[in-house]
Amino acid sequence: MESGFGTRRRTRLFDDLLALFLAEGFSQFTLDDIAAALHCSKSTLYTLAASKDDLVRRVTVHFFKRATAAVETTLSRNDDPRERVAAYLTAVGAELAVASEVFMADLNAFPPAREVYEANTAAAATRVRQLIEEGVDAGAFRAVNASFAGDLIATMMVRIQQRDVGKATGLSDAEAYTELATLLTNGLRT
Repeated sequence: MESGFGTRRRTRLFDDLLALFLAEGFSQFTLDDIAAALHCSKSTLYTLAASKDDLVRRVTVHFFKRATAAVETTLSRNDDPRERVAAYLTAVGAELAVASEVFMADLNAFPPAREVYEANTAAAATRVRQLIEEGVDAGAFRAVNASFAGDLIATMMVRIQQRDVGKATGLSDAEAYTELATLLTNGLRT
């Protein structure tokens, strides 16, 4: 069992790795480069993951766990069912806004990291469907088929994640989520 210090140190290393990757991407780095940037040894990195590929996947998981917690915290501050869908999608966009274009391109180009993003996109789409159902049940939204709305949102979220929206519109992922929130919320209102 790890000590509190060991757990804190691992978390700090993952936070430092995440900051590095968010700013500069990860594809161009070797483990030696990463160790130098973090002022640690490669053996320290090997305590986090067995390879660079595994390290990138684990850092990506760390990113999305942190982002999910932050989004849910933001959502918990809003009890108005009319505003919760927009608050959720806007918070998702805000969490993605910290990622550089190079990080997002690397994320999309590296299958293990892309799979983590895809899984989180699917979970977020499910969460939005739940929020729509809550809004419909509360009378805040017109009676819509929440499954259809959820599927529509999931499709757009996947297009955002796959960089298709950015290519078609020039919007960043964060900007696309903000636009989706505005469009969706105004379309659902009674």
